Amino acid sequence: MRLATWNVNSIRTRVARTVEFAVREDIDVLAMQEIKCKPEQFPYAPFEEAGYHVEVHGLNQWNGVAIASREPMTDVRTAFDGMPGFAKGHEGPDAPQEARAIGAIVNGVRVWSLYVPNGRSLDDPHLAYKLHWLEALRTATAAELAASPGLPLALVGDFNIIPFDHDNGDPDIVVGKSTHVSPEERAAFFALESAGVHDVVRPLLPEGYTYWDYQRLKFPRNEGIRIDFVLGSAAFGDAVKGASIHRNERKGEQPSDHVPVVVDLELAGAAEDDDDMPMIFA
Repeated sequence: MRLATWNVNSIRTRVARTVEFAVREDIDVLAMQEIKCKPEQFPYAPFEEAGYHVEVHGLNQWNGVAIASREPMTDVRTAFDGMPGFAKGHEGPDAPQEARAIGAIVNGVRVWSLYVPNGRSLDDPHLAYKLHWLEALRTATAAELAASPGLPLALVGDFNIIPFDHDNGDPDIVVGKSTHVSPEERAAFFALESAGVHDVVRPLLPEGYTYWDYQRLKFPRNEGIRIDFVLGSAAFGDAVKGASIHRNERKGEQPSDHVPVVVDLELAGAAEDDDDMPMIFA
């Protein structure tokens, strides 16, 4: 199985290059974030013509997540247990949920496409929401893996957190002044390890950014950050044979500000390949 995650930053704007990428790179499962549309507005036809099934969760022109898969998907969920909501001026357990998570099982693998809240600023209520959201994700993931310890499970998507200083090449993002790098956010990210998931890409690709802001020539200057991840359970991690960050997708006409992150899996029962899968930047 070849699994990719990509914050496409409006699927209706970038459907052609998204489908072209999926076909060209032989992607079996594509998790998308920030699709910015409702299900009835999603451009299904190009995906279906390319041989993909699609599951979509979107509530308005903001956020939104989707999964495209060559194989049918089962047990589709549009929220994890305990996922909090948010609305400005509306705090508490009954705040409306946003379209930030969709999960499905494909060939026995549980895939969650996640768009973690941004946080906005260190003094914004959105940051508290972000931390609450991540803690609920940790709890729900721990419970799912406790119920199915051998489950190949992946949390993939835009986490809006820069875990390490060397993941930050943007001079405008500063510890103590900016979100994404605060100790609280980093602690919430690393706490996911206690739920039983780990970054399966970093051991293969220690370096590489996944996002460059559109402003101030950030991409030509390579002032990027690493915020898109594939976190896998032990069973999932054992199946990973290769990984790649597709930097060139930030080039060309109307690119997303994020690029795809891809992992290659050799699942139990699949035909074995004597050649190692490449671990490259593409």
